[in-house]
Amino acid sequence: MTARRVGILGATGIGVGSMLGAGVFSDMWEDVLAAGQWYLAAIGIAALVAVLNALSTAQLAAAHPVAGGAYAYGRAELNPWAGHVAGAAFLVGKTASVAVAAGVLGAYVLPGHAQGVATAAIALVWALNARGITKTAWGATAIAIVVSLALAALIVLAFVTPVSFGWFAYAPLSGETYDPAILDGGVVSALIPHSSEGGLAQLPVAAAAAFFAFAGYARIATLGEEVRDPARVIPRAIIAALAVVLTLYVGLAIALQWHVGLAGLQSGLPQGVDFSETNTLGPIERLADALGAPVAAVTVVAALSVGGAMLAVLAGAGRTAMAMAREGDLPRALARQGSSGAPWLAELAIALAAAALVWMPISSLLLVSVATILTYYAVANAAAIRQRRAGRTATLAVPVALSALGLLGCVSLAVVAAPAAAGEGGVWLPWLLVASVLGWPTLAWLVRRRT
Repeated sequence: MTARRVGILGATGIGVGSMLGAGVFSDMWEDVLAAGQWYLAAIGIAALVAVLNALSTAQLAAAHPVAGGAYAYGRAELNPWAGHVAGAAFLVGKTASVAVAAGVLGAYVLPGHAQGVATAAIALVWALNARGITKTAWGATAIAIVVSLALAALIVLAFVTPVSFGWFAYAPLSGETYDPAILDGGVVSALIPHSSEGGLAQLPVAAAAAFFAFAGYARIATLGEEVRDPARVIPRAIIAALAVVLTLYVGLAIALQWHVGLAGLQSGLPQGVDFSETNTLGPIERLADALGAPVAAVTVVAALSVGGAMLAVLAGAGRTAMAMAREGDLPRALARQGSSGAPWLAELAIALAAAALVWMPISSLLLVSVATILTYYAVANAAAIRQRRAGRTATLAVPVALSALGLLGCVSLAVVAAPAAAGEGGVWLPWLLVASVLGWPTLAWLVRRRT
């Protein structure tokens, strides 16, 4: 067993840092604002599904304080096949998440060489994680505090700044087609794409994309073997992390809609930047520019946030891989732990796979992650339902109706996210995900049954 070193502050810091870094600085906001007047509804749906998942996860984690998250819960409450499905989904989803985070980091730090920076960042994160969970927990907590304060300051500035300032004037909220040719005598017409907001039709994809930004609390549950007093700490840390992040996301969504808008996000043409230098700023950088805040400071905060998220994501994925290796669902060598207690070999395998994904031409790794992680949580909700009906709960007993609603939400959003991730011409991707998440466990189950 791994030494239990992480308290409630460290666990909450891991959750907040993971959620903030996983989505807030990514291009998720384009999908969210594409829902038009329904953009807050998209965040609300994603948050509701996340809260329901968190309750089911907290109920399970209180009774099963071990590494592996829904992989362990599925095996304990359902059957080995269900656990294997959850584990496969988690590994695929979180490997994609590491690649997404690394890509965002590269785009913020050195846009012209994003893939190279992303690969180097993955290597550095693996090296740091191999040194142990204590450094990861306290580092994630410190980063979460800095990022939360910086984003809160940006939100306050957005609410006190007149909405006619900045990109808001160029971004209609009505869903009408945006025609930039009326500006500057048509100078920017070739630089800003003509677009229209999808409105209600875009709501399901917007909600699925927004869910990516709420998935960080899973890292808390997967660290069950390293949390002190897990029955008390894990549920409280999950709820606290979700409350902090939801408040920040709603504030940022409103600020982006008011001061940047969908057209501003799609254009990549910030104030004070020459027309030839387009697509150089991320969504939060564009918001800062529209508000007159220092963009360089946002870049630094983004680098800290995304780097911290990568530490936490790799830690959680590595421990799930370690749990799967212990059960024989992965090569047993991956269960090997170093002197710090970290499963360094499992984390190395995930890091190598994430680095490969950075260089692959996939339309939306973000939605790949969403589709698979929602599958993981679907298993968690099903396990929570079985656990509650069997009377095996510990300190928390979630009503079956809530876990059932969470299961329905996960399945619905996953079905939306998988095809959307493929984009045009990528019809093979959903089938590859099905083969990885459902085919692999099924084949393993059939092989074991024969032997």
